[in-house]
Amino acid sequence: MTSPSTRVSRSSGITRVAIAIGLLLIVVFAILTISASAGYAAPSAPVHPTAPATPTPPTSGGFSVDVNGPDGAPSSAIVTLIGITLLSVAPALLLMMTSFTKIFVVLAMTRNALSLPSIPPNQVLAGLALFLSLFIMWPVLTDVNNLGVQPYLDGKLNFDQAVAAGSEPLRHWMLAFTRQEDLALMTRASGQANPNNPEDVTLITLIPAFLISELRAAFIIGFVIFIPFLVIDLVVASALMSMGMMMLPPVMISLPFKILLFVLVDGWGLIITSLITSYQSG
Repeated sequence: MTSPSTRVSRSSGITRVAIAIGLLLIVVFAILTISASAGYAAPSAPVHPTAPATPTPPTSGGFSVDVNGPDGAPSSAIVTLIGITLLSVAPALLLMMTSFTKIFVVLAMTRNALSLPSIPPNQVLAGLALFLSLFIMWPVLTDVNNLGVQPYLDGKLNFDQAVAAGSEPLRHWMLAFTRQEDLALMTRASGQANPNNPEDVTLITLIPAFLISELRAAFIIGFVIFIPFLVIDLVVASALMSMGMMMLPPVMISLPFKILLFVLVDGWGLIITSLITSYQSG
């Protein structure tokens, strides 16, 4: 056991250490306070003001945009803008100024003649019609590129001249497959004077006339396709009526025979060949 004198000496030693630490903290705080106040109190040299800048006189003229680059070719920004605009109107151009409408309508009517409303699906028919249209229109698109697009990108033609030169091959192609009656119909509907020759027809009149002619030709081809399948439906319906099976839908019996006939005569090949051949005469 520790004696009372030992405990008193220990407590007094701890007290002295605590007093020493406190005095040290007070001294450090005083030193920091004095240095901080001295730093804030030190005056700084004044900064002389800078002279005002001479105003630039206003330039004469308005806002301008450089369409062409330094070499005469269109700038990349203009080419990008034209490309985005063409992408936005591409579906309308594809429907009205190419063979896409006629091909798609014929393929859709063939599907209905087979009594298959959803086979092949619309995506397949649209894809087939698109690639057939590119196959048929490739010479025309090549002429448009050579006469209008490339000279414009090379800086040889401005935008108006490129549009006029590039639209000529497409105009001649559409005129070759547009009936005179449809051209006269659209000319009378627009209240214009009769043109002296088909070359004087404007695109605003030519495009709807060409579309009407394409729809007429597509319905004629569709009617021819419907005839053999209609005969099969009539034969099957008559056979079912003679056997007293009036509650059985004739489509269930005629559908396999339609598909068999279509496969045996290579129906898709005949239809596609007929469509391609119909555009070779122009």
